[in-house]
Amino acid sequence: MELLTLLSKPSREFTPIPFWFLNGNLTHDEIRRQLNDFNAHGVSGVVLHPRIGLAKRIRYLSKEYFSYIRTAVKEAAALNMTVVLYDEGMYPSGSANGMVTAGRPDLVSQGITLVSKSQPGDEVLAETPKGVLVVRRSGGTIRGIHWGEDDGEPNAPESADILNPEVVQRFIGLTHDAYYRELKEYFGNTIIGFFTDEPSILGRNVEKMFPWTKGFAQLFTEAGGKLENLTALFEKTENADTQLYNQMILDREGGVYYAALSGWCEQHSICLMGHPHQSDDIEVEKYFGIPGQDLCLRWIAPEKDCLVGLDSTLGKCSADAARLMHRRRNSNECFGACNKDNNPWQLSGGDIKWYTDWLAVRGVNLFIPHAFYYSIVGKRKDERPPDVGPNSNWWKHYKLWSTYMRRLSCLMTDTTAILPVAVLCRNRALEPEAVRSLYEQQVGFQYLPESVWNECNVQDGKLLCRGMEFSAVIDPEQRFPNALALPNDLSQLADLQCSPAVPKLRSAHFLRAGSECWFLVNEGNTDLHTIITLPTTKKVGQYDLWSGKAARAQAQNFELNLPSRSSLLLFTCEAADFAALPEQPKPLQLPLPEFTLKKVDGIQVKKTYNAEMECSSEQANADYPLLEIDAEEMAELWVNGKLAGVSFWNKHRFDLKGLLHPGCNAFKLVVTGSLANRYGKRAVPYGLQEVSV
Repeated sequence: MELLTLLSKPSREFTPIPFWFLNGNLTHDEIRRQLNDFNAHGVSGVVLHPRIGLAKRIRYLSKEYFSYIRTAVKEAAALNMTVVLYDEGMYPSGSANGMVTAGRPDLVSQGITLVSKSQPGDEVLAETPKGVLVVRRSGGTIRGIHWGEDDGEPNAPESADILNPEVVQRFIGLTHDAYYRELKEYFGNTIIGFFTDEPSILGRNVEKMFPWTKGFAQLFTEAGGKLENLTALFEKTENADTQLYNQMILDREGGVYYAALSGWCEQHSICLMGHPHQSDDIEVEKYFGIPGQDLCLRWIAPEKDCLVGLDSTLGKCSADAARLMHRRRNSNECFGACNKDNNPWQLSGGDIKWYTDWLAVRGVNLFIPHAFYYSIVGKRKDERPPDVGPNSNWWKHYKLWSTYMRRLSCLMTDTTAILPVAVLCRNRALEPEAVRSLYEQQVGFQYLPESVWNECNVQDGKLLCRGMEFSAVIDPEQRFPNALALPNDLSQLADLQCSPAVPKLRSAHFLRAGSECWFLVNEGNTDLHTIITLPTTKKVGQYDLWSGKAARAQAQNFELNLPSRSSLLLFTCEAADFAALPEQPKPLQLPLPEFTLKKVDGIQVKKTYNAEMECSSEQANADYPLLEIDAEEMAELWVNGKLAGVSFWNKHRFDLKGLLHPGCNAFKLVVTGSLANRYGKRAVPYGLQEVSV
């Protein structure tokens, strides 16, 4: 059937497209070698990201710099890979590594602040009982690409005032136009996008200031605003003037910065990609050809309540924005510095799997792993680690990861989502508390930001917007009182029925390639067991996107056993397709062999174990002889000299069909631990527990 054909070998367009940190002493040969290595591991695209640690001899946007960029793009084209260009050196975007403001101090970022006394050079906006409201340079910077240009260092580039149209045109002229002159023939084919990275109006490391720009005071007062009332911003209170200010700043940023970049990209046959400054910046997503967001610094994590706070909304933010604009793809720059317990390089395969599923079930369908490092020599290994690609402990098996991300991206593209609930929201106010019950009871919903409210109408109690129809609404401001409110009993709106209830089960319900689909994810840290009923009378199959195996399932009283870090696709199919699916075999649980530790390699962070175990004919000939092993972190198992498989998270489950024989069987287990043991602040235990030496 079409769905399984698409998923069995997903096309190259669904590849993960990692940040490739160009952070070393670049050579043309090494650029080519690394690209070929990526391609061999199932990675068919890269974001060319100039990064701190780049050799000092390679000046940003210089002739030498572009010689390396051209080599990368040319080699990518030869390998049929895609390239996303990066618009800054390093981030946040908008200043061209300080070149925009060079010799033009009037173009640096500006802000308003509340002081007791103004200083020379300040523009006084209002004298109030609470202080003097003034405009001054923010003093904000960006992170640069050479040593000495990082936060707090003397050569950190100044941030530019991206609310100023002259600044944005200078930025485009210095950056985008330069890339196009150098690489024109690759635009619209090999080069698919320009990545803008969390543009910041004030720049980094700025406190007690709010965004401003030249001439904004006049615009604000002409719109009816009272400058003296903006002191409420510093008290974190709201009034009509702060509301007007926030809306005008949002409109200005969108109209001046994002619209200009978006228009340039469209004119040059590529997409504006990247992500805005904040996780719930949903309104500016409309300027992106591929809306995006950023998941970094372990803002959310398996050990946290991942339905709390603004960062819990980032996956739905980009996916829902894309759906509203009829964009096929939406992206996430994921895994960046998501180290556990603030221990560099402590990011496990289990964590990577959790994050990937967390994003996919919310609708993300383009993964931008942060990051693949050109070099980890010296201080480079300490800069926003870990490397989740060629310098990770799972690189030799990375094709498993890239295939999984391709399957997820393929599955979640070109879908018709089944979303019974609309959630009306404002920018930077995506109501995470209000949608918790929807997640926990498997009810699909769509964010509708303020900019589309004027396109909504109500018919027979249902809210209609941009071709979508909603049976219930969460409407905090009661904008549509005739629309049906969210009922207390959500069961009639749920994607599926579960008995018992399973609050950690996430569901995405949609139509794809002629099938009705339910993508299920265990977002908890323990195995999940429930009986589910699907709202269909059709035959149902199941598909494991990690293993690529399909089997029969059932719509009524289906016993769902979903281990921690697991996902499962259920799909409807015709009778003939169902008949072609195999029965799901029942596992025959094998006892754990008595492993003996034979070797410890502290440099490679590996422990090797051996064991022998007698197997009966029943065990050896079983359809699904299952061996479960409890070990941290990556486990590779050989049985009788043949590789049984590799597993990246606990519990490690190995299907030993065809590998066992009656009598004595030899087992070899290699457990690879966290690279925090080499590069981090403290050791992380790894290997099997309580084994003989």
